[in-house]
Amino acid sequence: MALTLQRALFDLLTLVAILSVFLVVPSSCFNPKKLLNASYYSPSGSDWSPAVATWYGPSNGDGSEGGACGYGNAVGQPPFSSLISAGSPLLYDSGKGCGSCYEVKCTGNSACSGNPVKVVITDECAGCGSDAQYHFDLSGSSFGAMADSGQDENLRNAGKINIQHRRIECNYGRSIAFHVDSGSNQEYFAALVEFEDGDGDLAKVELKEAHDDSNSWDSMQQSWGAVWKLDKGSPLKAPFSIRLTTLESGKTIVASNVIPAEWTPGQTYRSIVNF
Repeated sequence: MALTLQRALFDLLTLVAILSVFLVVPSSCFNPKKLLNASYYSPSGSDWSPAVATWYGPSNGDGSEGGACGYGNAVGQPPFSSLISAGSPLLYDSGKGCGSCYEVKCTGNSACSGNPVKVVITDECAGCGSDAQYHFDLSGSSFGAMADSGQDENLRNAGKINIQHRRIECNYGRSIAFHVDSGSNQEYFAALVEFEDGDGDLAKVELKEAHDDSNSWDSMQQSWGAVWKLDKGSPLKAPFSIRLTTLESGKTIVASNVIPAEWTPGQTYRSIVNF
């Protein structure tokens, strides 16, 4: 009888110990915090979605040789290197999509290689499909880059094809640059923001004058494309620091005193920072 009671007590204690492990040790199979913080892009994942692709401009060119984002002839030079695209309203997003990076690939045409090609949104294609459609109007260079070797002209001859796309992290391999708009003056300052790593696109741009010790920042407004402006109505005192906040991840970075005291309209000033 005593042995039976001891055995029952032992079994009860063992069961309690096992249950306590499940209650104390968190499961590695589910982590709500990780799910909530999941990135909107997953370069290594299989997160491809359907889209439509067309092309414009010269067969081996840069599309519009500029575009609605304001990058000008930089689209044909590194790091863009003509691998760019105009975006439908869903991609261009009234200019907020400028600088965002994607991979595109095609498999439904015999000329397709099936290999992904990295492109940057540098232009708007207002007539590309509906507001709910992902439509890439690629440069001739980008469109041909989706083809097997020697098959780029055959693929371009298709004109319009179905593709797969996914958002990826930008990695330009250089620091952020600010090209001062030619119309800037002592009371009005505007600049094109280029080469933001990570999200690639911006939600907020702010400017701080060097003499301001209050840690207050003036909010710049999106002028058009990737150009942001500040019309203060009173003389601005350089040098300027510029604070950038990304659209998707909300990350913030400061380019301290990036615009020098003797700044000149039309000049480009490079920071030493990036996301």
